[in-house]
Amino acid sequence: MTEISVPEMSLVVLVGVSGSGKSTFARRLFTPTQVVSSDFCRGLVADDENDQAATPDAFDVLNYIVATRLRRGLLTVVDATNVQWDARKKLIDVAKAHDVLVDAVVLDVPEEVAIERNAARPDRAFGPHVVRRQSKELRRSMGKISRDGFRRVHVLRGVEEIETATLVTEKAWSDRRELAGPFDIIGDVHGCRVELETLLRTLGWRIDPDGTGATHPEGRTAVFVGDLVDRGPDSPGVLRLVMGMVGAGTALCVSGNHEQKLVHALNGRKVRVAHGLQESLDQLAAEPEEFRAAALTFMDGLISHYRLDGGKLVVAHAGLKEAYHGRASGRVRSFALYGETTGETDEYGLPVRYPWAREYRGRAMVVYGHTPVPETEWVNNTICLDTGAVFGGRLTALRYPEREIVSVPAERVWYESVRPFGSPGHREPEVLSIEDVQGTRHIEVRHGGGHVKVREENSAAALEIMSRFAVDPRWLVYLPPTMAPPETSRLDGYLEHPAEAFAEFAAAGVTRVVCEEKHMGSRAVAVLARSPQAAAARFGVTDGTAGAVYTRTGRSFFDDTTELVDRLRRVCESLMDELGSDWLALDCELLPWSAKAEGLIRNQYASVGAAARVALPEAVAVLEAAAGRGLDVGDLLDRTRRRLVNASRFRDAYARYCWPVSGLDGVRLAPFQILACEGRATAALEPHSWHLERLSALDDPLVAPTRHVFVDLASQESMDAATGWWEALTAEGGEGMVVKPLPPEGARAQPGIKVRGREYLRIIYGPDYTESLDVLRRRFLGRKRSLALREHALGLEALSRLAEGEPLWRVHEPVFAILALESEPVDPRL
Repeated sequence: MTEISVPEMSLVVLVGVSGSGKSTFARRLFTPTQVVSSDFCRGLVADDENDQAATPDAFDVLNYIVATRLRRGLLTVVDATNVQWDARKKLIDVAKAHDVLVDAVVLDVPEEVAIERNAARPDRAFGPHVVRRQSKELRRSMGKISRDGFRRVHVLRGVEEIETATLVTEKAWSDRRELAGPFDIIGDVHGCRVELETLLRTLGWRIDPDGTGATHPEGRTAVFVGDLVDRGPDSPGVLRLVMGMVGAGTALCVSGNHEQKLVHALNGRKVRVAHGLQESLDQLAAEPEEFRAAALTFMDGLISHYRLDGGKLVVAHAGLKEAYHGRASGRVRSFALYGETTGETDEYGLPVRYPWAREYRGRAMVVYGHTPVPETEWVNNTICLDTGAVFGGRLTALRYPEREIVSVPAERVWYESVRPFGSPGHREPEVLSIEDVQGTRHIEVRHGGGHVKVREENSAAALEIMSRFAVDPRWLVYLPPTMAPPETSRLDGYLEHPAEAFAEFAAAGVTRVVCEEKHMGSRAVAVLARSPQAAAARFGVTDGTAGAVYTRTGRSFFDDTTELVDRLRRVCESLMDELGSDWLALDCELLPWSAKAEGLIRNQYASVGAAARVALPEAVAVLEAAAGRGLDVGDLLDRTRRRLVNASRFRDAYARYCWPVSGLDGVRLAPFQILACEGRATAALEPHSWHLERLSALDDPLVAPTRHVFVDLASQESMDAATGWWEALTAEGGEGMVVKPLPPEGARAQPGIKVRGREYLRIIYGPDYTESLDVLRRRFLGRKRSLALREHALGLEALSRLAEGEPLWRVHEPVFAILALESEPVDPRL
């Protein structure tokens, strides 16, 4: 029995004459979706799998499918004769273009067997001469097929060996996704053994007395980014320690360009002895031959990169763009060891590196070294840990997943850098790209549903708003999701009532809810930093501002919000102290409604109210006079009188939410949720009682409290009490309440249901809405509910990415998606 071993991510090319059993072999060892057949592709383009005239078009389709699967990292098998060199070469070129390995499996059967099989198939009308010709081409290929570019050629001879062959798949050497850490990732050491030992001890490692290994009491694993050797005083000592750790399983190490060059030199290849290579050669010459041989074997066996923690972490010496993660080719190894250059050299004669990290949009964190920097800096979820220890800088490590930077100073300058070391780092000011938000996209979310689809037309609408009106995108870390009302009430005179909200949550398995006062104002998000310095450090905002307060569409509330931000920052200092954070994001309501919506109120509401209060009394007087003359206008008179009462109630409803403001005088802000702060990725998922308790401690006339009650859904008494509270709240002019589940995350229920008061709904549906409740009760809530769930998931995703320190474009992606979804066709009155 022959075992065939192929890489998990690879192209497998079946080679054999017609009738050799390739299709049967492929069906037995591979899944149907992994196999791409030339016969099937002929059928796609010609409705006849044996139409040889369709072969060129069929192979165009085959090559496209193969390329697409390889781009997506899928094992792919090509079922075609492939006995000719040019057919195999095209497939090998496709594999190389996608940086995957390619194996050949040759099915070699006697000509008579293939001829007999074809004769038994009515769809194979060609004669024996075709098989003989293919067999001759296969024989001609066998002597050189191993030189075509295949990683490995598996030859199965005879029917029995083909029918009994088994298959195993090999993980890529770079694939260590099963290792989740915790890791201590260490930057370029360059022969600085003393600094390495100091750093390891600082990280809590215990180094063996003979310097041949180290262990961590918490079971951490060290990961070295390469360039262990050259320039420094003790490359053999560094190698001895790292080799021992790797051999004992307490460390991993990728190759650096200096290891590769040293291997070439030790193997006698001609290399340019520069950049510290001579120091390593001299130091190794003083070591025993046994150690030199072991060091050469170790360095020669180092791979280009590792994928760790389920693919969420990639370590490569010079970094690695997303398209190369987990791939294997000379191009991938070259990028991992040297990066990508522009083809230019700088004033010091050194190659100019292409700034791949500025354009990186991958989901995996990439940790690398290679190019020394004076300070570590996160750029689009990537970080360089080479802080120039050998040049007198520091030796640096990243603790993962904690994202904590730990470094120790160099003992001295061990080697003078060709390029002056220590110049300040540069942050690219523009980190957003239109490619991040345009077109149809699927946004991955960790809370609810896996992903949210955003259509191209919705993205276009949001792009218009955000590009013209939004605040500085570095502050735009969250937009409030929409909120759905309850199922329509059947109680006389009510469109919305708490009973339906309580019933909905109870049906979803929720046992307790909180009912929060719904402030009638304008939804506001406040992002506050303790100081302009904290704002610059956390958000990259360097214009001297320390926060922003913006609307639910990302626009600034006022032309200048500096005074409001400064006042709110002072109010929230104690809260920042309690949370141990230099910044906060709060979900709020800004009061009064007229502070932001004065034009809307005057033009849309006040004009209706004024016209009704002038016209309807006159209409009542005329109808009363007509009734006095004996005309039958009783029904019309009653209806007009009701409309007059409704118009008065309509005016009273919106007037409650309007009062004069001057500067901050008269303005109030009602914060009801702490969205995020440093280190608390799920602050928005804390119990609502946690939020309300902390926010109620904010003591300042600017801050309006959010009244609330907790409800046990198993107790009718508790629900009745909450309903009475809602009725009293709305009777005295309140908009209504929001019912939220406790805890906030669990069953797939709405994150919040707004239950608005009878009089407030006049503002939404018009003064006379109570006259047409039967019609309004047929309103459709499905789209609104779906939209609320999707936007809520996007909001939580944005906050999680923010608190975890992900790059701005990653935070901005779900924020932008919320704004895009707001352009979906949903009844705005809901």
